[in-house]
Amino acid sequence: MNTPPPPASHRLPRAAVLAAVVGLLVAGCSSGGGSDSGTDSAGKAGAGLKVALVTHGGKGDAFWDLVRKGAETAAAKDGVQLTYASDPDPTGQAELVRDAVRDKVDGIALTLAKPQAMTGAVAEAKAAGIPVVGLNSGIDAWQSVGLLEYFGQDESVAGRAVGDKLDDLKAKHALCVIHERGNVALEARCAGVKKTFAGQTDMLYVEGTDFDATEAMITARLRQDPTIDEVIANGAQFALTAVKSVKSAGSRAHVATFDLNSDLVKAVQSGSVQFAVDQQPYLQGYLAVDSLWLYRTNGNVSGGGVSPVLTGPAFVTKTNVASVAKLAAAGTR
Repeated sequence: MNTPPPPASHRLPRAAVLAAVVGLLVAGCSSGGGSDSGTDSAGKAGAGLKVALVTHGGKGDAFWDLVRKGAETAAAKDGVQLTYASDPDPTGQAELVRDAVRDKVDGIALTLAKPQAMTGAVAEAKAAGIPVVGLNSGIDAWQSVGLLEYFGQDESVAGRAVGDKLDDLKAKHALCVIHERGNVALEARCAGVKKTFAGQTDMLYVEGTDFDATEAMITARLRQDPTIDEVIANGAQFALTAVKSVKSAGSRAHVATFDLNSDLVKAVQSGSVQFAVDQQPYLQGYLAVDSLWLYRTNGNVSGGGVSPVLTGPAFVTKTNVASVAKLAAAGTR
């Protein structure tokens, strides 16, 4: 059962909040335009709230740029002071959460790529009266860890959908590339592929922080086993790396991937990547920050605290990629 939101250390006085609500009502009833829009009034109601977004994203990963951009858009709308920090090392990520607790933020949004490592930090946040929501990874663990809400893709469902897609494409032998060993989301995707794909599915573990080594490992595997006719990547950059590997190995394998960015969209358009599964990272960042604002200002809990809010999966193929291309170029898909 969800309890009312604890008092925010940076919330406006009651009179100011009431004034903002009145402003919203007036704006909603007004037939004319003007600078005092509903969005502006909503932002004033949350002004002063501090939210920390803490992910396991690595430096230079465009996927996390999309998550951050969505979060920043929601923060600007809501008048929230947002800080972003990331560390692919679970111990480092947990310490960043503790930094946010020490900073007395009003809400924390975080990823659970390795849930067990985050349990203690989440408990400290809750003990301090700070609501914590999850996004992107940890859909099977967010409730047991003690998060208030969750926004993301069911990776097992997404993997099974890819397996079905490979059957439709008449593939026979898939190589699923995992670029971070122990990441529950990536493991669930490949396990899902293996569950529904009628052909053979092999896993290949690579060091995702070294793209040259990743390319070399994929190339070597393709040369070793020419029966592989599909390489499944778990990120846009890794899919583009796999395209190079296929060419270097002289392989006839196709490349598909989970996740996309503007460069990956171009690859789908050209046909060098067969398809991508979009979990909408911009939306994940946006909803996570917005949910904390809604909880702090209005006591709302998306999914009632018992169900995740799903942001994917959706397939992007050559037949529908044109509708995504402009948004990808703008940095929101």
